[in-house]
Amino acid sequence: MNWVAPIKDEETLKKFKEILREYDDKYYIMFEIGVGTGLQLQDILKFKVKDIVNKDSLTVSIGTKHIKRVFKIPKELKSIISDYVKGMDPESYIVTGYNGSNQPLSREQAYRIFKAAGRQVGINSIGAQTMRKTFAWHYYKDTGDIYYLQNLFNHASPSITYRYIGEKPNVQVVLKKMTAEENERSRYVLYKNGSGKKRLKAIIDELENIRTNFDNPANNDAFYGKVDCLLTELDEIMSIYKNTK
Repeated sequence: MNWVAPIKDEETLKKFKEILREYDDKYYIMFEIGVGTGLQLQDILKFKVKDIVNKDSLTVSIGTKHIKRVFKIPKELKSIISDYVKGMDPESYIVTGYNGSNQPLSREQAYRIFKAAGRQVGINSIGAQTMRKTFAWHYYKDTGDIYYLQNLFNHASPSITYRYIGEKPNVQVVLKKMTAEENERSRYVLYKNGSGKKRLKAIIDELENIRTNFDNPANNDAFYGKVDCLLTELDEIMSIYKNTK
């Protein structure tokens, strides 16, 4: 399975949208909604015209715990949607299947079209998550606000969100919780069943194992390259940790 990456280049993104429009306007509007809001494909396909037209935001349940999250609809996207749905039945799905169908488009068909459009613009890292990751990457680049995305996507930590959009974490952000409640929860989690000490011991043991085997003549250059990368990251993290209030 290929890694699904955001479409970062503006020209490539524009061309991708144009190709979707050549297939059918419904694929274009589906993609515009995805990259404009951060909604997942399966949620977009559930919407009927009445659910989304003239709305400033959409409230969607996400995850297995059905946590409510509000996805904003930018003014420009709101206008695009209004133009697209003119003359449509409010009870019809905004993205339907084959012509004349009163059922929503299938995820499989959406995926096939995305992959085909991706091949035409020369990118293979296309999938169902392309819209959401593209939204998130551009939002982060515009605002630097990883916490908003973390909360919107219900990720457990900023580091997960950084990995999700394929960005190197800002360690100063990763090392700080957003609220006092999160800090309190961290204390609880770390003390529960000795979890914190166990995790620290596992890290210390691995570092001790590296030190013990450091001079082993059987080590190849790749070993030292990997250790150098690890220590470089640890040096940065420890420096920031010591200076984080």
